[in-house]
Amino acid sequence: MRGVPWWGVISAVAAPVLLIGGWTVAAGLQPRFDPVTNTVSALAAIGATDRWVMNLVFLLVGACYIVTALALRPASTPGRLMLIGGAAAGMMVAANPEHAGGFGSVPHFVFASIGFAGLTLWPVGAAKRGPAVPWALRPTPAAVVAVQFALLAWFGTELILGAHQVGLAERAVGVVQVTWPLAVVLSCCLPARAPVPAPDANQASRA
Repeated sequence: MRGVPWWGVISAVAAPVLLIGGWTVAAGLQPRFDPVTNTVSALAAIGATDRWVMNLVFLLVGACYIVTALALRPASTPGRLMLIGGAAAGMMVAANPEHAGGFGSVPHFVFASIGFAGLTLWPVGAAKRGPAVPWALRPTPAAVVAVQFALLAWFGTELILGAHQVGLAERAVGVVQVTWPLAVVLSCCLPARAPVPAPDANQASRA
């Protein structure tokens, strides 16, 4: 069940570094930007200062997701395909930016929604059963999906109500989504625990 190549480990580590570091750098380039009240997409919107920075981050992080999915051989194929699909949609967000002033476009909304869906649901499709399965690929840890759905609900509520923590909610979703593939990869690198043999019935009776 084990066997994630070294390049898969590198891509899984690089994704959160690029995403969190990228949106931090991009925010610092804006003349006025509040990461709590403004979305990540606003950093790549038409009219944003040095919008190419966040667009490049979207592309690089999406590429990291795809490389990680290809490397996750212990995971089930449907989950790996969902991760690739979500990553590809996220990369398309860069090609369909928001308009100036934070007004979204239909393609941007569609690709962002597909990306969130793929990155949220892939742990369920990747799960397997069995004593040799890495812990992060077992059905129970896949309950991380419930946490992501709760964060997405918070993000959606902030968007609909026009509240003042939409940026914070989006970043919370992004952090969970970008760190879970790393957790899965690390669990695959851990040595498998040998199953404990059941006690022999004859020995138990003699005891």
